[in-house]
Amino acid sequence: MSIIWKGVFPAVTTKFNDQDEIDFEAFDKNIEAQLAAGAKGIIIGGSLGEASVLSDHEKIELLKHTVKTVNKRAYVVLNIAEQTTKAALLCAGNALKYGADGLMMLPPLRYKADDAETVQYFATVAKSTPLPIMIYNNPYDYKIEVTLDMFEELAQYENIQAVKESTRDVSNVTRMINRFGDRFKILCGVDTLALESLFMGADGWVAGLVDAFPKETVAIFNLAKQGRHQEALAIYRWFLPVLELDIHPKLVQYIKLAEAQTGLGTETVRQPRLPLVGEERGRILGIIHKAIANRPELPAGSWGVEAEVDVTGVS
Repeated sequence: MSIIWKGVFPAVTTKFNDQDEIDFEAFDKNIEAQLAAGAKGIIIGGSLGEASVLSDHEKIELLKHTVKTVNKRAYVVLNIAEQTTKAALLCAGNALKYGADGLMMLPPLRYKADDAETVQYFATVAKSTPLPIMIYNNPYDYKIEVTLDMFEELAQYENIQAVKESTRDVSNVTRMINRFGDRFKILCGVDTLALESLFMGADGWVAGLVDAFPKETVAIFNLAKQGRHQEALAIYRWFLPVLELDIHPKLVQYIKLAEAQTGLGTETVRQPRLPLVGEERGRILGIIHKAIANRPELPAGSWGVEAEVDVTGVS
């Protein structure tokens, strides 16, 4: 099994209805918008997907439904965010059984594993499955950094193929390339560093605000990889105030509110999260509405399933 880890991979939200059940109709509407814009992979069950409040049964149902909806038009990647190796192995097994194309893996949650424990955790799962794996490297939020020396140890596992680079140090893109060349594909995982990371040679973008603005996100990626830097930069500058919603503890509420305003989702979250109210809601709405009112015209050929990216000579 293989994945081409290039392009925009939306980390999609999980939609809920007023009965606190998964709203598959709203979910499908957003997925179709992502695919029409030219997304290359759909990541489910991530932090933005409220994985911590989904039951194991719901994760399986969400995976089965996503595989059916996407229907090979893009990759389906299931996130693994577990506290034990045993639970991670079960999740990886279910991913293979129910049709996922690949996995995104966080280090163990809650317990702050040391370097050897973290490497063993990833290695054990990698040896258990043929599915390709993207390591989610986010020490800012999850307190464990996957260092370059740890990636050196993990390089022996052929199905560990990519990294979601979320250290918030854009220089880490260059460090990874200098150390490993093309061994690990690099996908930026921080919306506010996406264009900078692409300019430094990142292969893809695991995006959050793409959930509300799919065409603009894909356009930035394609233009950057086409070498049309000024056009990409103009859209990125418009987008940045909205992209900053991705780096807040309430990113789920903020991004779901943005989805609702662009007609691609609902605000409904699962408790303990609560919908935004009062001054905070008004402030976030102001950012979103300003972006919608000034939405840029996108250059021809910069987005959509037919858009092509010429990466010849572009690292």
